[in-house]
Amino acid sequence: QVQLVESGGGSVQAGGSLRLSCAAPPYTNSMYCMAWFRQTPGKEREGVAVISSTGSTVYADSVQGRFTISQDNAKNTLYLQMNNLKPEDTAMYYCAGGVCSLSRQSYPYWGQGTQVTVSS
Repeated sequence: QVQLVESGGGSVQAGGSLRLSCAAPPYTNSMYCMAWFRQTPGKEREGVAVISSTGSTVYADSVQGRFTISQDNAKNTLYLQMNNLKPEDTAMYYCAGGVCSLSRQSYPYWGQGTQVTVSS
């Protein structure tokens, strides 16, 4: 069973920064990309950033230039550094493991989520 555990959420003022972490198992043939998604009540879960086992990254337009996804393979940990946060970044953030895509359908493995709240 694949377990993903997020941490690092919290409350911050607009313009501030947070770093999310996700403890994950090593990559496998069926899980060779990791991603961060976010969701607010009543809205679809949207892809924020993706990183492959080789380190290639893709970002949603809404976070490009402000968020950075990275990984420490020795620690089996995924990160999301979020800078210049905006109130519209407020959401539950999830890490996910699967194949490389910003579509939630590509990810069979999910963490429990961590809340990020940005106040204006």
